[in-house]
Amino acid sequence: MRVGLVLGAGGIQGGAWLTGGLDALAEETGWDPASADYVVGTSAGSMISALCASGIPPWFMVAHSRGETFHGVFDARGRQASEADRAAGAGFHLERTWPPIGPGSWRLALRTLAQPHRYTPATVATGWLPRGVFSVEGLRDTVRSVVPSGWSPHPNLWIVACDYSSGRRVAFGREGSPQADLADAVAASCAIPGLYHPVTIDGRRYVDGGIYSTSNADILRDEGLDLVICLNPTSTLHPIRAVNPRDAFNIVFQRASGRRLGSEAKKLRSAGTEVVLIQPLHEDLKAMGPNLMRAGNRNEVIEVARHTVARQLAEPGIRELIGSLPSGEPERVHRPDGPSSEWPPLVELQRRRAA
Repeated sequence: MRVGLVLGAGGIQGGAWLTGGLDALAEETGWDPASADYVVGTSAGSMISALCASGIPPWFMVAHSRGETFHGVFDARGRQASEADRAAGAGFHLERTWPPIGPGSWRLALRTLAQPHRYTPATVATGWLPRGVFSVEGLRDTVRSVVPSGWSPHPNLWIVACDYSSGRRVAFGREGSPQADLADAVAASCAIPGLYHPVTIDGRRYVDGGIYSTSNADILRDEGLDLVICLNPTSTLHPIRAVNPRDAFNIVFQRASGRRLGSEAKKLRSAGTEVVLIQPLHEDLKAMGPNLMRAGNRNEVIEVARHTVARQLAEPGIRELIGSLPSGEPERVHRPDGPSSEWPPLVELQRRRAA
């Protein structure tokens, strides 16, 4: 069974939702998400997919975010795992550069001005927004704690970003795409225009892959997969209906994300690939709130997602599709019993993944 895993964009709150959702997926199915034949991550999904595909089990991400300490567990640089950032690099520290003046990308702004019908509204806005002022170094550091240099051991990890000059989608890690360190690719995929400073890779600047699509599931349509499982934090099965001015942007954004996700799912199904779509429910939206970049309630969002995603996975149609997923290594799928000193160190899990 050839499987693709797609983790969508969603800011800090979306990253928390994905963490809880992946843990529920592993727990309910016994399948290791990192064993997917293809893993595609966009923005927040790029961080979670990079960590998961490179050796960090979802259960450990949940426990680490809660503030738990694990004795005898080290990162890839030999540091105690407890010293790693518990917010997966999400922070706001100013980039050491000149203040932005005018549009962040004149080339993209002029392209969209000349042919606006060829670009999504998000891409049009990206060119005209001023360059972001916050640094992505915290994101890089989180990835480097798992993969100090080079790329993930996963053979088909694709990290989606957008070229800041053309708006073109680029999947780092895919054959034919520019060479990049995993840390730089994830930072580029998370570089929200107007907020985070763009990332330069091989002489070109890149920003958040979510400006092309929050999910980018259709990038797998020609890979001959049997099943694609997509967790997308920015669409929903329970759309907001309250008439509240502060919810206006979220309503528009969620609907656009949902329409795009539905279109991508149709493309996959027309290519003979079954699709499982997992999206936030009403409880998730309430926990995440209107500001997806809020960091203070990550653990609440994680816990809610663990329950709502488990409920979705139990639905008859979805349960039938995921019933044939192969079993993963017990220590990667479920939290081991006993003291943490007896657990396989994370670096050993990484070595197994590479092998």
